[in-house]
Amino acid sequence: MKHLFIINPEAGKGKAISYLESIKNIFQDMEDEYHIEVTEHPGHATQIVKEYTSKEDYRVYAIGGDGTLNEVLNGIIGSTSSLAVIPAGSGNDFVKNIVSEEDEDILLKTINGKEKYMDLGKVNDRYFINISSVGFDSEVVYNAKSMKKIKYISGSTAYIIGILKTLFNFNPIHAEITIDEMKFNRDILLAAIANGKCYGGGIKIAPDSSVFDGIFDICLIDKVSKLKIFFLFPQVIKGKHKNIKEVKFYKAKKVSINSSKEFVINIDGELIKDKHIDFEIIHHGIKVVMPEAI
Repeated sequence: MKHLFIINPEAGKGKAISYLESIKNIFQDMEDEYHIEVTEHPGHATQIVKEYTSKEDYRVYAIGGDGTLNEVLNGIIGSTSSLAVIPAGSGNDFVKNIVSEEDEDILLKTINGKEKYMDLGKVNDRYFINISSVGFDSEVVYNAKSMKKIKYISGSTAYIIGILKTLFNFNPIHAEITIDEMKFNRDILLAAIANGKCYGGGIKIAPDSSVFDGIFDICLIDKVSKLKIFFLFPQVIKGKHKNIKEVKFYKAKKVSINSSKEFVINIDGELIKDKHIDFEIIHHGIKVVMPEAI
């Protein structure tokens, strides 16, 4: 087997790059071929992975946060290589779908792990493995990204500060929404299209979602007053928002959101802008490494 390690040196305030020596030590006792690549700029991980996987099959390890994972994922698409996740960022949300808690031996256990097919999401021409969303939370992600650069601010704290900053300038999105064959217009505070369960440093937006079932869990939250947001989001963070009247849950394989104005779209922590987005689930779209003994 051939192994390719993609390390984001900025992730986790140095945690990701600290794996470099551990990788070398593990492979001293192994005959497998391995390569280590350290990213230098946004989008670099995708470029590196495409270059390797277009020629041969690799087990590709994303060592960083959810943004690094998304770049590696988009580099693997179109190949038969597999994806492995070593959480080393501030949020590390996707990995919670395959392990219950962070493990000190996650590197070795993942190197020795087995591959399993998992679902993918597609949004326009990009792919995601965890959650894509629009609305209030996308603006929060934008604001939280600037907070994460500040020393001693953790992933969860950054998102809480991001929520407070967003409260002052966010306007609900008036959108035409299509969920499979159902179409309606709505002013939305938030729309989350979930393959995984949580995002934003542990916010349980879709607590019943599964990365193996071939269907999205969709959480729509209608426009509410800014005062009510203070009540609503603590419930969302804990995954206890199912019975709030402004919250609706759906399951679907395809979703479209259209608006007359551009809005921010969060794709596994990466941000783009558009007026029209189409989501589609790809059942068993990628091989993901399940750590040993999981």
